[in-house]
Amino acid sequence: MKGSIETLLRNPLGFLGGPAGDDGIVLSTRLRFARNLAGHRFPGALPPEERSAIGETVEAAVSAGTAPPKGRRTGAAAGRRKKAPGASAGSPDGELLVFEPGAMERIDREVLAERRLVTDELLRSPAGTMLLVRPDETVSITVNGEDHIRLQALRPGFRLAECLGELNRIDDLLAERLDYAFDDKLGYLTASPTNVGTGMRASAMLHLPGLVLSGQIAATVQGIGKLNLSVGGAFGDGTDNRGNLFVISNQSTLGESEEQILERLAAVIRQIVAQERLARAGLIEKDQNAIYDFVGRSYGVLRHSYCLGGAEAVKCLSGVRFGVDAGLFGSLTAARVNELLLAVGSAHLQKRAGRELSASERAARRAALCREMLKNA
Repeated sequence: MKGSIETLLRNPLGFLGGPAGDDGIVLSTRLRFARNLAGHRFPGALPPEERSAIGETVEAAVSAGTAPPKGRRTGAAAGRRKKAPGASAGSPDGELLVFEPGAMERIDREVLAERRLVTDELLRSPAGTMLLVRPDETVSITVNGEDHIRLQALRPGFRLAECLGELNRIDDLLAERLDYAFDDKLGYLTASPTNVGTGMRASAMLHLPGLVLSGQIAATVQGIGKLNLSVGGAFGDGTDNRGNLFVISNQSTLGESEEQILERLAAVIRQIVAQERLARAGLIEKDQNAIYDFVGRSYGVLRHSYCLGGAEAVKCLSGVRFGVDAGLFGSLTAARVNELLLAVGSAHLQKRAGRELSASERAARRAALCREMLKNA
């Protein structure tokens, strides 16, 4: 079914719409598989007609009806999995919404990016790309981005195993109909050398105000880097801690199985969650008034401002979310704060307005939205 941004905006957001796990520290989990078709160059080197043909081939395979099954090669443990038990041919998710970013308005493409459905690279070169997405956004398939196919699963909270099971099922289905580029020694072949092997990138978005406010975040980030994991900002801004939100992911996919990668990532995330709990408890024990002030000022800015920048809004929403997790609000929920984290994005504000907005107009509308959504907190 041809997709519309309005359809996505009407539905609860899959990766931030539900309750977070681990005391609200792990907000969401994301897994991505990178896959390419044998006999084709990577998307960046393809002429338009070949990109279009690949898009049609993948869409047919996803629809699980028109593309004839192809036999899978058997490979080494470097990448290719055995078919998941119980996996069968059929549509991966029923009816999916289909978007063609190259034919969309710029703001609509940016809405997809703010919802973590497409990458910045795709925004810069959207021609010949395609996005197939489940209406609740928990599963999506990008075609002709950096790789021919990117499978993605998103879930609220800390749910690595659930995401892996979902992607394995869809990957098995597509592999029956598509001839993946695969090397018996290296594994899945991808545009980026860091994705060769399993082709899997696993990540979790964490809210870490305790570690930031207590001055421990620099040492934590340094320690994570030594474990062959990477730490980035949740808004594509490097390690900038806007909103005290961090994304932790595996750096490489070669030489380990999917399960080994996830076990290592899960162990580190559990340790960080424990450190964040201790940091929050220490802050409350040593200077409770400072915590009340941090939360109160954050709420005050959101509730009473008339001009609000994006970075400031996210920072203050982090403070309010900290207060929600600590039980300092009566009726305000984590889900409402999560909703605002997305709604204050520039593309979402402009989509809500139905037109492009200047920076000052966005600041005014962002402030008005926060005042309205927090008035009964």
